[in-house]
Amino acid sequence: MPAIVRPGLFLASLLVTLCSSLSGCIASGGLDPQAELADNGELPTDAAIRHAAQSAEWPRAQWWQAYGDAQLNAWVERALAGSPGLAMAAARVRRAQALAGVAAAAQAPQLGLQASVQRKRWPDDNFYGPGPLARTSSWNNSAAFGLSYDLDLWGRLHSQRERALSLARVAATEERAAALELQGSVVRVYIQLARQYAERDIARAELEQREELLALARERRRIGLGTELEVAAAEAPLPEAQRQLDLADEAIALTGNQLAALAGAGPGAAAELQRPQLRLHAAPRLPSRLPLELLGRRPDVVASRWQVAAAARGIEVARADFYPNIDLLGSLGSAATQGGGLDWLRHDKLTWGIGPALSLPIFDGGARRSRLGAEAAGYDLAVEQYRQTLVQALQGVSDLLIRLHSLHEQQAFAASALATAERRVALAQEAHQRGLSDARELLVAQGRVFAAQRLQQQVLAEQLAAQAGLWVALGGGVLAADSAPADAELQAREVRLQLPGRP
Repeated sequence: MPAIVRPGLFLASLLVTLCSSLSGCIASGGLDPQAELADNGELPTDAAIRHAAQSAEWPRAQWWQAYGDAQLNAWVERALAGSPGLAMAAARVRRAQALAGVAAAAQAPQLGLQASVQRKRWPDDNFYGPGPLARTSSWNNSAAFGLSYDLDLWGRLHSQRERALSLARVAATEERAAALELQGSVVRVYIQLARQYAERDIARAELEQREELLALARERRRIGLGTELEVAAAEAPLPEAQRQLDLADEAIALTGNQLAALAGAGPGAAAELQRPQLRLHAAPRLPSRLPLELLGRRPDVVASRWQVAAAARGIEVARADFYPNIDLLGSLGSAATQGGGLDWLRHDKLTWGIGPALSLPIFDGGARRSRLGAEAAGYDLAVEQYRQTLVQALQGVSDLLIRLHSLHEQQAFAASALATAERRVALAQEAHQRGLSDARELLVAQGRVFAAQRLQQQVLAEQLAAQAGLWVALGGGVLAADSAPADAELQAREVRLQLPGRP
């Protein structure tokens, strides 16, 4: 009795045979990534990081509130709400999320409808030939539902979806990085504004003392104890003192405009600014487990890790393209060439079809190998960029700790210099009043006091800015500790052809 061969079983066997025999037509060997992710826990740290206190907490999300200035808090929130740069970053996040949705939709069955209703005249020529339709007009209508479903046997669509999700996370993390940078910029400009107000006070005090000294010289000349030379010497510094005061006012106005621009507002918003009232008593301290926790806290480091994860999924997509692609296709519809305009809706015009479809790469001129090579090189680039970002982050933390320690020492030196200059002014003023010295000695002594005051304000402003920089370098509290991808997500998985009967 002859064996009965079922069409479905025969088709399945044919597909398995074709895949087994042709899957290796295009080789993907020799195109693996070359970069390796190092153990971040082995990154060496310097004495500044090792000696920093280990009991401090990570920066809070609103780290700028530690300065105790309500006006600063309001301007930071205003900048976060109105900055065009942040709005553009948010738009990039929405775009990346939408593209991730497109990649996810490719894994779902695709259903579509195609319909055509037309009145057609049939010719009578050498191509069509004579027949019942020759030189007649009839309805030529059709409609069909088409179904397609990519079985994704090698995970190509899954890897595309994971890659798109990783890129969306990159965009979201970069938005957080932009917000952190904006916060740091607002705080730095605000600290600069506070210093400029202090320098204006010094300039005003310097002008007032010059005017008092001029009045004293004129009085001494009037009573016969002084000379015209003393009056001229006292008048000489006045124009420069007035110019310094005007420069201080100019600097305050320009910094106000800069702050308004950071907040996404016009220059007129700077008119609302009052004198800053900054207070900060914070020692340079670090959280424990540095540098490891930078991997999940600092936005640029986290974004670099997600970029590596996206590049790893890109390699998987490129590898899967070397293997057969099998889709499940189906259609259901009707078609009518003759009869009335609605005959295509009759049940006897129904047509349907269902079955698999195979596409197999055999020769493509090296296109797939080139794509895989490009993805592998892109992965190597992402890994090296991640390593560079982490190294630069550690350098930034160490630099700021060294800077804060130095500024703490400079603060004591500046205070000592100011005290010495003030004692010298007191002695010079007493000698001038007794007629033991002329005005030039007092002018020199007063100039040193004002220079020491400016230096003290400069050191204070740099301390405030360095502390803000340290909080920003530690991530500023904008990310949770588990925001970074796991180490397993940073490696490209091997795509292998698994068929019945093959190990």
